[in-house]
Amino acid sequence: MSNVVLKNVSKAYDKNVVINNINLEIKDKEFVVLVGASGCGKSTILRMIAGLEDITTGEILIGDKKVNDIPPKDRDIAFVFQSYALYPHMTVRENIAFGLKMRKVDKKIIEQKVQEAAEILDLTEYLDRKPKQLSGGQRQRVALGRAIVRNPKVFLMDEPLSNLDAKLRVQMRSEIKKLHEKLQTTFIYVTHDQTEALTMGDRIVVLDKGIIQQVDKPEEIYNNPANTFVAGFIGSPQMNFIEGKDLGLDENILYGVRPEKMICGGQIKKTVDVEITELLGSEKIAYFNIGSRKCSAKLTSDYNFDKTLEISIREEDLYKFDKNGMRV
Repeated sequence: MSNVVLKNVSKAYDKNVVINNINLEIKDKEFVVLVGASGCGKSTILRMIAGLEDITTGEILIGDKKVNDIPPKDRDIAFVFQSYALYPHMTVRENIAFGLKMRKVDKKIIEQKVQEAAEILDLTEYLDRKPKQLSGGQRQRVALGRAIVRNPKVFLMDEPLSNLDAKLRVQMRSEIKKLHEKLQTTFIYVTHDQTEALTMGDRIVVLDKGIIQQVDKPEEIYNNPANTFVAGFIGSPQMNFIEGKDLGLDENILYGVRPEKMICGGQIKKTVDVEITELLGSEKIAYFNIGSRKCSAKLTSDYNFDKTLEISIREEDLYKFDKNGMRV
């Protein structure tokens, strides 16, 4: 079993609390994504699971075994960093094999594991090259290969795609998902990119200021956000938030509506002055204000309008939040 459990875990540096009493259970073979803005604590959680950061209070269990006082090398985890952390003077083969050599694993077993990892990651023809001869995507696959050969209970990945260009990121997202399906082990993945979170995770953990805001499947996070933070963070462009008084509705409620639901033939109508329009291939985004709130509408590229736009929202497309930002 390679489940991971965090029980009442906190982390503080002096009086600065960066992780605030979180509880989280990650199931065996699950792919869980921790997502949030920079500084929300997601990488700190990953490093505490790995044993690279001490916890201030609480317990961490890996495979039902408490690991608070167990050093990183004995936790049966593999960590893939944002920087590839490859040895430039070593070949791909030597980089992948390095951890096993340090553990004095038999040479024949090392070679077998390296070959297996190279085949899984399509690196066989690059085994004798040095990292400088590889593309960014190939280097990241080498870093993954070094983790695979250890056959760990848990893979921890800290923003592994952030150094890649947009096209490679899309490709590597798919490759990491396929890798998870092949290996059938637990993956915990950290990113600030909500698109990565939505497309990769079996479940998503949304964090803000060291506190878990919501844990659920991607479609539930998107369709049923627990509060305004989750609603505004997940989705691109982000959800519009509009004061009730500006829609002729309940003044005690803050209303949310997705940009793609702003013009849907509903009874809630308003004419707005468009400030700017962005063309995104088959879609375009119109930006405008409703009251004091900045809003946007996602439209098809052939939707014609001049400098004004009539929005028409259906009541069933509205999300309702109280003054504390909680869903009602």
